[in-house]
Amino acid sequence: MRIAVAGGTGAVGRRVVAALVASGHDAFALTRSSGHDLTATDAQPALVSALAGCAATIDVTSVATTSSATSTRFFGAVTGNLLAAERAAGVPHHIILSIVGAVEAPAAYYAGKKLQEDLVMASSGGWSILRATQFHEFAAQMVEQGRMGPVQVVPTMRSQPVAAADVAEVLVEIALGEPRGLDRDLGGPQEENMADMVRRYLAATGQKRPVLEVPLPGPWGHALRDGTLLPGATARRASQTFADWLAAL
Repeated sequence: MRIAVAGGTGAVGRRVVAALVASGHDAFALTRSSGHDLTATDAQPALVSALAGCAATIDVTSVATTSSATSTRFFGAVTGNLLAAERAAGVPHHIILSIVGAVEAPAAYYAGKKLQEDLVMASSGGWSILRATQFHEFAAQMVEQGRMGPVQVVPTMRSQPVAAADVAEVLVEIALGEPRGLDRDLGGPQEENMADMVRRYLAATGQKRPVLEVPLPGPWGHALRDGTLLPGATARRASQTFADWLAAL
C-alpha cells in the first residue's frame, strides 16, 4: 500500500513512516526537503503528482507557534492544499492527528487545529481524525521554549502525556483500514503536572535550574488547568508512562 505522510520527518511523522515501511508498505514523507511546501499557493500541482496511486495521506504537520493567526494560517493552507490535491489524485482516505481538547479551547495553537478538523469534516472524501494528548516529548519542548535566564518558566497545565511512538502505531492502524470519521481519543496511562514533568526532564538530562509554574490568563490558560485537555472515560490508553520515557533517554 502506498501512503503519504505529510510532516513525515517530525516526532510522530518519522515514526509513522518507519512503522509503515517495517510493515512492507510504500511510505514517503511530504516535506519541504522533499520539494513540497504544503503552505505554498502553488503547491497542488506537485502534490497531485506525488499522491498518485496513494491509498491514504496521514497529516501530522505542525508549526511552532502560540499565535492563533499563525496557526490558523498554517493549518488552513496545508489542509486546503492536501484535500484539493487528494481529490484530483483520487486518494480515498485523509487522516489527521489532532489534539484532545483543541475544539473546546480553540485559542493559540489550538485555533489552527480546530480549523483543520472543521475543514476535514466538511470535505467530500473519506476521512479519519485521531485526537491525542500531548506527547512525552512536550516536556522537552517546554524546556526549549520557556527558559528565561536562570529560571525555567512553565504554564500551569494538567496533561496525560502519551508516547509519540504509540500515537504513530494507531495512525498506521487507521491508515491501513477504512475511514473511521472521528475516532476514539488516545491518551497516556496517567495524569501528570507539566511543571513536574519539566522538573523531572531537567533532572534526567543533567540540567539544574528552578522551575517557575505560571497560570496563563484567559480561556486558553483556564483550559490548560481545568482538565479540558485530558482524555475522557471512553478514550484509549497507551501503555508507556512519562517515567518509562525518561528512563529510555
